[in-house]
Amino acid sequence: MAITGVNGGVSSNYANYYTTKNVGSTKDNSNVSTSTVELKTSTGGTKTEQIKTGYSNVNDYSQYLQGKYSYMNTGTTSMQGVPATVSVSSAFLKKCMNDPEKAKYLEENLAALPGCASYAVSHAQGTLTSISYKIDANGNITGISSGTNDPDGKIARENAERKAKESREREKKAEEKRAAKREEEKRAAKKMEEKRVSKENFAMQTERDVVVSKSEVKIPEKTSAYITQAINIGSNFNSYS
Repeated sequence: MAITGVNGGVSSNYANYYTTKNVGSTKDNSNVSTSTVELKTSTGGTKTEQIKTGYSNVNDYSQYLQGKYSYMNTGTTSMQGVPATVSVSSAFLKKCMNDPEKAKYLEENLAALPGCASYAVSHAQGTLTSISYKIDANGNITGISSGTNDPDGKIARENAERKAKESREREKKAEEKRAAKREEEKRAAKKMEEKRVSKENFAMQTERDVVVSKSEVKIPEKTSAYITQAINIGSNFNSYS
């Protein structure tokens, strides 16, 4: 089969595609012809398939292919219960609609995609959540699958709870640091206030001491001059005996 790799990536190139066995072909009244070919399957076997080419426009060719492969270019569908998308470039569709060999390549790979999806689901280490296959303008095929090992969300919830707890613990520690800093600032402010009050008290005490000292200074009084003079009382005064 032209697709290589199924779980995690699919890649192919039309240039490396082998020639399928053309059993026969018929042509209807229009330009569209039907060829009966043998195509390899995703399980390693082969199957006989009728393919049509000779379309005049991509829209008609796309409608024919979607009638056989309903998941092609129809948005998100489901494969094995997994949301899946299959996109084919309109440029490559244009190449295939009138080229039987390219058309065989395209249809073989489109038919193989559900088997690839089944393999991807059964071999995934977790639970697949999406599958996508893209065929570009040159026929290269890329497959991408996404999955999870926590389909019921238990691990996610546990991780969320753990992160929330860690966040609360970090916030608690941060708040403790902020509280300690505020307390330290309060102590520093109190100490500065005590120093300020102490300085003011010291200055006031010094001023009082200076006033008291000034009040205790004794200024000498001016000394009066006394004149001692002997007075003769005379005989007019009685004497006491």
